[in-house]
Amino acid sequence: MTAAENVCYTLINVPMDSEPPSEISLKNDLEKGDVKLKTEALKKVIIMILNGEKLPGLLMTIIRFVLPLQDHTIKKLLLVFWEIVPKTTPDGRLLQEMILVCDAYRKDLQHPNEFIRGSTLRFLCKLKEAELLEPLMPAIRACLEHRHSYVRRNAVLAIYTIYRNFEHLIPDAPELIHDFLVNEKDASCKRNAFMMLIHADQDRALDYLSTCIDQVQTFGDILQLVIVELIYKVCHANPSERARFIRCIYNLLQSSSPAVKYEAAGTLVTLSSAPTAIKAAAQCYIDLIIKESDNNVKLIVLDRLIELKEHPSHERVLQDLVMDILRVLSTPDLEVRKKTLQLALDLVSSRNVEELVIVLKKEVIKTNNVTEHEDTDKYRQLLVRTLHSCSVRFPDMAANVIPVLMEFLSDNNEAAAADVLEFVREAIQRFENLRPLIVEKMLEVFHAIKSVKIYRGALWILGEYCSTKEDIQSVMTEVRRSLGEIPIVESEIKKEAGELKPEEEVSVGPAQKLVTEMGTYATQSALSSSRPAKKEEDRPPLRGFLLDGDFFVAASLATTLTKIALRYVSLVQEKKKQNSFNAEAMLLMATILHLGKSSFPKKPITDDDVDRISLCLKVLSECSPLMNDIFNKECRQSLSHMLSAKLEEEKLSQKKESEKRNVTIQPDDPISFMQLTAKNEMSSKEDQFQLSLLAAMGNTQRKETADPLASKLNKVTQLTGFSDPVYAEAYVHVNQYDIVLDVLVVNQTSDTLQNCTLELATLGDLKLVEKPSPLTLAPHDFANIKANVKVASTENGIIFGNVVYDVSGAASDRNCVVLSDIHIDIMDYIQPASCTDAEFRQMWAEFEWENKVTVNTNIIDLNEYLQHILKSTNMKCLTPEKALSGYCGFMAANLYARSIFGEDALANVSIEKPIHLGPEAPVTGHIRIRAKSQGMALSLGDKINLSQKKTSL
Repeated sequence: MTAAENVCYTLINVPMDSEPPSEISLKNDLEKGDVKLKTEALKKVIIMILNGEKLPGLLMTIIRFVLPLQDHTIKKLLLVFWEIVPKTTPDGRLLQEMILVCDAYRKDLQHPNEFIRGSTLRFLCKLKEAELLEPLMPAIRACLEHRHSYVRRNAVLAIYTIYRNFEHLIPDAPELIHDFLVNEKDASCKRNAFMMLIHADQDRALDYLSTCIDQVQTFGDILQLVIVELIYKVCHANPSERARFIRCIYNLLQSSSPAVKYEAAGTLVTLSSAPTAIKAAAQCYIDLIIKESDNNVKLIVLDRLIELKEHPSHERVLQDLVMDILRVLSTPDLEVRKKTLQLALDLVSSRNVEELVIVLKKEVIKTNNVTEHEDTDKYRQLLVRTLHSCSVRFPDMAANVIPVLMEFLSDNNEAAAADVLEFVREAIQRFENLRPLIVEKMLEVFHAIKSVKIYRGALWILGEYCSTKEDIQSVMTEVRRSLGEIPIVESEIKKEAGELKPEEEVSVGPAQKLVTEMGTYATQSALSSSRPAKKEEDRPPLRGFLLDGDFFVAASLATTLTKIALRYVSLVQEKKKQNSFNAEAMLLMATILHLGKSSFPKKPITDDDVDRISLCLKVLSECSPLMNDIFNKECRQSLSHMLSAKLEEEKLSQKKESEKRNVTIQPDDPISFMQLTAKNEMSSKEDQFQLSLLAAMGNTQRKETADPLASKLNKVTQLTGFSDPVYAEAYVHVNQYDIVLDVLVVNQTSDTLQNCTLELATLGDLKLVEKPSPLTLAPHDFANIKANVKVASTENGIIFGNVVYDVSGAASDRNCVVLSDIHIDIMDYIQPASCTDAEFRQMWAEFEWENKVTVNTNIIDLNEYLQHILKSTNMKCLTPEKALSGYCGFMAANLYARSIFGEDALANVSIEKPIHLGPEAPVTGHIRIRAKSQGMALSLGDKINLSQKKTSL
């Protein structure tokens, strides 16, 4: 929206779809009406002109009857009116009536009211006619000496704009503004004057800065920001000037303004790579993160710290600041904490890992004492993962971390407990010296586990790694303790019949089943138990799982009992103890089978679980060496292979990351001649300051590869045909949430096209920010029109519209040229991302929108098709590469991506090679896409459908 439209829509409350009044009625209101009536009429005139109406007969009426009025509302509306009204004849000459307007504004520039003077000066910045401005120059210069700062700062802006557009009207502007700056006291006026000197005469700006460089800290923040910008540009254009201004930048790091500190830190990093400079800038960033309350500011500054870390020479400096970075964890926002933990994990080394672990352990303990918040569980999960990563990278720390983390196995948050379980499983396999400690802690918390999923995992760990006779007996004790009174069916029947009351039921304490020296179990009488009465809901955990119908845990229990029984047989030589232990394990399996066939569970036992438990009973009845090898060796080898593949994948990703940082240039690499363009002249130098600001705002757009000119040409969309009277083409520039359309409009006729307007509309989650202003095109002339579109979500969008215009001198209706549609590619917003298997499964279960795409391709190789889909959709394959290696007739892989709007996209590729159709048969199968929003699921499915077939080269 232009300034004129913005003011107009703010001041005018006239329905746009109401019937427009006639020109005669408006003229009568403007001539004979009172101030209120003239105000309403002027509003209607402005609305009609903005809608493309021509009202030439009202121009002189407004000059005669409205312009002399001193009402402030009318003066505001007149500023809008003179901005939008045509001021020239069709042949480009200035209208004679505008001389009267010029005289009126000369009087306003000398008005005693500072508001009228200031608003008039702001209006003059928008005038593009030198004939109108020339008579006003003495009055504009005089406003530099006005008593009010509002007038003076707008006078500086007016002089700067006029000097930039029409230098011949005020050739001494830099000298004039330099003298003004030396004597000025107001901060806003000094800022505007200094800004003008930066762009108009940089040498004068440097001369002024050199006279007051020691007093920069006492200036206002708006002037300090401009000084930082000047230093940045000067030092990049002339690196020898760095020593002159580096001290000034250091001083600005202590500014009271957060904006100045942020810009000064960014400038300091670009000017110097010395460790002291990097440390000062990083410390400044950390202070900003801690002190600022806005989470968006915290995330932006964290991104700058992450950028610093990417530089190899800076990483060592930041490692000394890890403890300061961890102070950011006091922020309650989860996204800030997540980025902070990731940054600290990237910077951890053998020098600071111990301090890092201590801080994280304290944070873990805090989460237990904090009142439950919606993000508390997720934060606890992040801490667990960070400690997990620290322990894997630094094995010496594992002994300190494991006791703290294993308390979370009994946590109500299943996700955090699952992360701990995964860590424990990995640690007990990799660190053999820690196995006794882990088994001991696992036995301590085993009875308190509340989740059946965690219970199954704990059973597997205990069954796999309990290697001593004492540990095996302890596992059996814990299982009996968790199972309760057996046989289960008989005890449940007695309880229902009232023979065994709930308060008389055997306690589930440690003394329920006693292990004798012979390895047998002595049953304690239920009636002799002096434990307090128990409710039905407080039944033993494993018994509760089984009565709820979850018999998968029973199959896991049967496998665990088989493993420890086979191991017990190999450890104990006495036949009696062996038989006793095996009989006990088989009794537990039999009673579970009996329960599964009874009517007590909410759901009956499945056939798969029956087969598994029956197989375990058969194995224990035979106790063959072959079964011992399968149960006690092959399972652990499978885990070892999986962890090895995971470790190799992590090392490969770290290697790629390090290679990305250490970019090497070979002698025979081609030279990019665009880098050799002159950078001395400010006009041809790339504005690196603006680029750094874009980076600070999180510009993570994919870098254009290959030739940048060619990639830009690929984004040009032809909107009309070559034979149309108006030719139009658009360059579509996507920058995160903004789409900028740079439309080239060419008049291919011999007529002057007036009120040539680009009218656009959008389809999808797009919003047109401003309506492009109408313009006049001379015969065979061209112009560029820019339009901004805001994007709100990741889905395919369409921009369509037309170009309308009037032919000079023609009495016909407006002409219209329909434009081709512009399709916005969803791939501009999707980026590859990573997540854990648990997170993937959780999101897969939660997301409600699914799009199933049938594979229809000419690719005949499974791996080739998968790589083609990954390249086409910007998704990342979460399935390990080793799991996809080799050849078989089918393949299944999970894909994941995340949009810049924080939306997650999941995909499951299930494909097969129909061998019965021959070796040249194409791949078949399905791709299931799941997303939280319908638009993203449909758009990603459309993208896959369009790109499934591989084009022949």
